[in-house]
Amino acid sequence: MHILITGSSGFVGRALAERLQSPQCPPPLAGASLTLLDVSAQAQAAPGCRTITGSLDDAATVRAAFAEPPDVVIHLASVPGGMAEQHGALARAANIDGTLRLLEAAQASGKRPRFVFASSIAVLGSDFGALVDDNTPLRPQMSYGAHKQIGEILVHDFSRRQCVDGISLRLPGIVARPPAPAGQLSAFMSGVMHALAAHEPYVCPVSPDATMWLLSVARTVDNLLHAALLSLPAQDTGLALTLPALHVSMAQLCAAVAAEYGACLQSLLRHEPDERLQAAFGRYPALHTAQGDRLGFVHDGDVPALVRRAMRKDVNAPSRSA
Repeated sequence: MHILITGSSGFVGRALAERLQSPQCPPPLAGASLTLLDVSAQAQAAPGCRTITGSLDDAATVRAAFAEPPDVVIHLASVPGGMAEQHGALARAANIDGTLRLLEAAQASGKRPRFVFASSIAVLGSDFGALVDDNTPLRPQMSYGAHKQIGEILVHDFSRRQCVDGISLRLPGIVARPPAPAGQLSAFMSGVMHALAAHEPYVCPVSPDATMWLLSVARTVDNLLHAALLSLPAQDTGLALTLPALHVSMAQLCAAVAAEYGACLQSLLRHEPDERLQAAFGRYPALHTAQGDRLGFVHDGDVPALVRRAMRKDVNAPSRSA
């Protein structure tokens, strides 16, 4: 089997590539040859792994990625939220044009690969009612969310035309991202975890009662691999679904990190809510993901388990069980 991963130098991409090359990789993905594509320079590839440095905006780069037609494409590459707002043309080229170029290359390959598209809960916007479920309308409030919705439509259309066997997964907040800036306005969700684990002071830009949907990077990898192998009935090819995630308050998250690492919240943590961030990322209601649950996708189980998975060094160990 041959797997192409775009955005392979990113937070989730690195974890995914490492899992696929680890002894814990599930069959039939174990031993697959990998093509890792990213705009940034990448680490030396392991045997059976090919790296390509280049942009999805470059047709030659995409042709090189499909020189050996993949059986599975896992499309993670994107220009994320805050950066997409600031650099509109760059974001459109990567998020829309790049996705279309990949789908066209998959069509031209004649192989009809499984195409796993990393969408985002940003497609849902932030103007919620008391509950979000599979029937909640999509109302993106930022360019990034609009781009991801367009990507979902493209994946569905190319699947309808039998060019790819697609599935779009709406990823929630993924923790714990490295401290280095990556363009996500939601980086505080991971930043507070790193600070408390290191017993360092942190000014949190949302209130203790701010609520989020969170998934550990290890569980995210589980779900991406599950999507790569999932057998879908013909009527479901091209579907888009919101992944199961924990509905967590900032107070719950901080308490779980403090309990795990012995941190003193009173001396380390101060809340100075930013209304813009609170409105965009701190008012998520209860989440029901019946479709994802039915198809076997999973979240972390509870907040302490989320923290342990998110913060442990070996994020690539299998974690199908809580």
